Amino acid sequence: MATARPCGIYSVRYAQELAVLSTRSQRLGFAALLVVVLAGPPLLLRSHLLSVLIVIGVTIIVMQGLNLLLGYCGQISLGQVAFMAVGAYTSANLTDRLALPFLVALPVAGLAASLVGLLVGLPALRVKGFYLAVTTLAAHWIILWAILHGGALTGNIYGLSAPPAAIGPWALDTDARYYVFTAVVVILLSWFAKNLERTHAGRALVAVRDNDIAAETMGINVFAYKLLAFFLCSFYAGVGGAMWAHYSRSIHPDQFPFIDSVWYLGFLVVGGMGSVLGPVFGAVLWRGLREAVAALVPMVAAAVPGFAGTLYSGLSLMLFALVVMLSLILEPRGLNHRWQLFKASWRLWPFSN
Repeated sequence: MATARPCGIYSVRYAQELAVLSTRSQRLGFAALLVVVLAGPPLLLRSHLLSVLIVIGVTIIVMQGLNLLLGYCGQISLGQVAFMAVGAYTSANLTDRLALPFLVALPVAGLAASLVGLLVGLPALRVKGFYLAVTTLAAHWIILWAILHGGALTGNIYGLSAPPAAIGPWALDTDARYYVFTAVVVILLSWFAKNLERTHAGRALVAVRDNDIAAETMGINVFAYKLLAFFLCSFYAGVGGAMWAHYSRSIHPDQFPFIDSVWYLGFLVVGGMGSVLGPVFGAVLWRGLREAVAALVPMVAAAVPGFAGTLYSGLSLMLFALVVMLSLILEPRGLNHRWQLFKASWRLWPFSN
C-alpha cells in the first residue's frame, strides 16, 4: 500500500503509481466528498440552486465527452449541442410513445447520438483541424434541419414533451431527487473517463493526439481510435441531452443553440483539456458566470434603462469571451493545471519551496 510521507507519497509498485486514490487519506477524503456532494445540496439548498446544480451536472457530462474527443484524441467538434438534441429527442420518443423505462431510454439515447457521431467522424481520417471543425459545424445544422422537418417524430417547430424520469416506482419528480440522480451519473461517467485514460485505448488516443503519423507508424489504428473518440463524445452528449429533456419536461430546437457548442469548447480550454477535472472546472465556471450575470442584470438595467432589452445576452457574451481570453493568456493549460500545482505544493509542504 502506498503511504504518505512528509515529502510526498512513497510507492513500491507501479500499480500504486497508476492508482487514482493511492493512500488511505485520499480514499477517506473521496468518500467524505461523495457524501457531501450527494447528501448536502438536497438537504441545505433551495429549489433554484438545486436546478442550477442539475444544469451544471448535465454540462459536466457533455463536456466530459468533448474532453475525450478534443483533450485526449485532439479532434475538434462544433456539433456537441446537435448530439445532445439527438439524445433528447430519442429519449423523449422512447419514453412517451413507446413507454420504455427511463433507465432503458437513457443509454439508448446515448447510443443513438453515438451512431450519428460515427457518421460525422467518418471524414476524420481525411480532414483535421479547421476542416474537421467545418465538417462538424455542417453536421450541427444538418441535424437541426432534420429535427425541424421531422414531422410527428420531432414535433417540427413545436417540439416534444418528455415524461418525468423515474427509476422503477421512484419518480424523479423533484429537484432534490433529480439532483441526486444527476450527481450519480456525473460521478459514474467521470470515473469511466478517468479510468479510460489509463487503459491501452486511452494511451492510443493520446498518441493520436500528439502525432497521428507517429502513432500509425507504431501500429495504432488511427482511424479506429478517431471513430472511438467520436463515438464516446457523442454518447456522453446524448446522455446529457436525454437527462436535460426529462428534467425540463419539454424540448424544442431553440434549446440547442449553436453558440453553446462554441462555449463548450471555450470553457473546456479554461477548465483544462486532457483531464477529468477540466470539464468540472469549466462547467462550474461557465454556469456560475451565467447565474452571476442573471443576478447582476436587474441592477444594471435599473441604472441604465436604455440597455435593459439586450443587456443579459450582450453582457454574458462579453464576460464569457473575456474569461476565455484571460485564461489563454494567463493560464493556457487551464484551471486544472493550477489545481495540480496547488496539490503538489500542499503535499510537499514545507519542502515545496
